[in-house]
Amino acid sequence: MNTKRLDQLFAFYKEDPSDPFVIYGIATEYASVENWEEAIKYYEILLKEHETYTGTYYHAAYAYAENGQSDKAEGTYKTGLKICQQEKDHHAFKELQSAYTNFQLEEDDEW
Repeated sequence: MNTKRLDQLFAFYKEDPSDPFVIYGIATEYASVENWEEAIKYYEILLKEHETYTGTYYHAAYAYAENGQSDKAEGTYKTGLKICQQEKDHHAFKELQSAYTNFQLEEDDEW
């Protein structure tokens, strides 16, 4: 994790706590060092306050899965797919669909 970058992101966040790009950046910094608890905290802000920020769903679902929250991961994938369709974000939809398929296969392997 780049602490300088994180400090800068928090400065931006303090200036404008409603900027989804900044919130996403903070979450991504925490995810980069697998600090899932902090990453999820900021992904959840995005999921709640910026529902149409489609890039969130892929990373939030992954964070949930890595944090042992499979049910939340699955729900996030499903919701994200619907939002991507509504927003006509075909690129995000394809990436999310692929990630969801891989997630399902990994879950099946655990049987």
